[in-house]
Amino acid sequence: MIRNAEEKDCRAVYRLICDMEARELPFAQFAEIYREQAQSRLYHCLIDERDGRVAGVLNLRVEGQLHHAGRIAEILELVVDPACRNLGIGRELFAAACRLAEELGCLQIEVACNQLRTDTHRFYTREGMHNFHFKFSKPLLGDDAAENAIGR
Repeated sequence: MIRNAEEKDCRAVYRLICDMEARELPFAQFAEIYREQAQSRLYHCLIDERDGRVAGVLNLRVEGQLHHAGRIAEILELVVDPACRNLGIGRELFAAACRLAEELGCLQIEVACNQLRTDTHRFYTREGMHNFHFKFSKPLLGDDAAENAIGR
């Protein structure tokens, strides 16, 4: 069942995001951002719940963009619990995000993905997405900042 995330989901979402990033993030900072996003009309966190546990999460940001002269939805995070992969959960979350974006009047849905996540690239391609852009980033925490390392 896909539903909107709630405060009680914070720890489960945290575990999934840490799994996606292959590292433990600082929980206090994560929880603060989670709460801020939950109160913002720009963010929509979708949960796939199976048998009472969070099996997947998709975090979506919706904002007006000048260069589109319209609203754009961007998938910020999409991760499925490793024990629940290949059950169609990612596809269901993606479809729900597309429906929500359409309901909110978005012109398109976008996602940025690390270059080395080739399985994820195949997933988005299968879902009808195209790789039209490059995304560039510059570390502001020092040149060796893990947040900007390829392969994350």
